Amino acid sequence: MAWKDRNTYRLHRVGEAGEYMMDNSGNLNSPNNIANVLDANRVPTNHVTVGRYISYLRDAFVFYEAKRYDIKGKKCLSTQAKHYVCDSGMRYAVLGTRNMDWGRMYENAVFLELMRRGYETYVGKLYQKEVDFVAKRGSELVYIQVSDDISSESTRERELAPLLSIRDAFPKVLIARTRHEPYTREGVLVLDLARWLLGEQKF
Repeated sequence: MAWKDRNTYRLHRVGEAGEYMMDNSGNLNSPNNIANVLDANRVPTNHVTVGRYISYLRDAFVFYEAKRYDIKGKKCLSTQAKHYVCDSGMRYAVLGTRNMDWGRMYENAVFLELMRRGYETYVGKLYQKEVDFVAKRGSELVYIQVSDDISSESTRERELAPLLSIRDAFPKVLIARTRHEPYTREGVLVLDLARWLLGEQKF
């Protein structure tokens, strides 16, 4: 295989890894997971190679990495990072409306906005529970859950549960498509997604 063809082949494989990550933005996109999916689709590869593909996509600012943060131990973890696409329009251009998950799209938008506002943003881990984001800016720290529709009691309780498990005094926020003014529920501030993105509601 000629040098040019090898690079074309590599670029194609990077694109396939990127497409999978866009389809699963905000999920745990480990090199092992992606390698298994590509293998199942008759694209032979391994987790080491896929790890390089992911690093290429990060270096090109197609995806941003959100490392895990141990809430109990107050420290960053070196494994199981998540990735968020740099622009949801890029995801739409590649995938259209296929497997559209608005909850994940909103989570991606909140991640990007937190970065824009100067927060270091992590994925929170507390025992077996996960908090969507731990946002740090200087001495400020905020725990954030993101949801699509919390109109049902069961969904609202599910989204609140990880935040209510945290025992420290830092602010806890649920950002969702509420279309309401801010309110609190069991000490958790509930904000409307659109108004928060516009800066009309703050935590």
